[in-house]
Amino acid sequence: AEAVGLYNLGQSCCLNSLLQVFLMNICFTRILRRITVPSPAQRRSNVPYQMLLLLEKMQCGKSKAVGPTDLACCLSEHRVKLFVQHDAAQLFLTLWNLLKKQMKRPELVEELSDLYTICVQEHLACQKCSFEVKSNSTMLTLPLPVLDANSHRLKTLEDSLQYFFHPEELTGQNMCFCQQCGRKTTFLQSMKLVHLPQTLTLHLKRFCFERSSRTHKLSHSLPFPQELDLREVLTEDQCLADDSEKDTWQYELFAVVAHSGSSSCGHYCAYIRSLTECKWYCFNDSEVCQVSWDDVKCTYGHSNLNWTETAYLLFYMKKHLQ
Repeated sequence: AEAVGLYNLGQSCCLNSLLQVFLMNICFTRILRRITVPSPAQRRSNVPYQMLLLLEKMQCGKSKAVGPTDLACCLSEHRVKLFVQHDAAQLFLTLWNLLKKQMKRPELVEELSDLYTICVQEHLACQKCSFEVKSNSTMLTLPLPVLDANSHRLKTLEDSLQYFFHPEELTGQNMCFCQQCGRKTTFLQSMKLVHLPQTLTLHLKRFCFERSSRTHKLSHSLPFPQELDLREVLTEDQCLADDSEKDTWQYELFAVVAHSGSSSCGHYCAYIRSLTECKWYCFNDSEVCQVSWDDVKCTYGHSNLNWTETAYLLFYMKKHLQ
């Protein structure tokens, strides 16, 4: 099927970009096509079902763009506001949670989780004695800093990833109570990767909250690769996985959701590599055009131009599964 655009319903560029990233992902649409259709009364407010209808509308190939009106109305029933500026990282989480909650069949919920969920182990170790606490948790995205603790710019995506998994000393006001020492002590906090999903979502934290409560956007250049091998990026002790798991940690860039404009007034579009044709497309609401990798690289960012288009969400896909 041809790549099809989505009409803007009024500030719906963020929703449109994320829908394109979901619906161009063959692994996701395979799950979507297997949902059980709810009763007619429930159809209007069922997000997976409305998403499936939209997919079918896009694939019947009659028009170069379709309107996601029914899905948008359905989302508004679930407290997703229409006609307002959204943050793509938050809206992605909201959409995913609604999909997961409303896919009634347990095996489909599990497949959806497997497709997107990252498993990590958080690790706290007292620096005075041997006391430690470990807890496993799941994440939908890795929220990657673009600045380090001293507000210096991180240079590449690999630097951001390394920084995210770098152990941090909790001292001073951040000290934790140690049960063995019986008092507050310095702890080392670290995170280890346990499992990575087929579609890995990285969130570049380019929106920065000032104490004056104004948000501003960090637009400096942060290159990201077309191919990403996490075995090469992370150290041995940042991983809690066997070799067969780690062998699957080779990724290829699948999509970029980019933001242009300022934090208060901006526009989103999506660059997506078609998995069937291996060509890059730019989805800008109802306009869709084929682009080159050089065009995608323009979303690396630019230090002097704050309103330029910068990558905000990156979606990587496992190579050996394509």
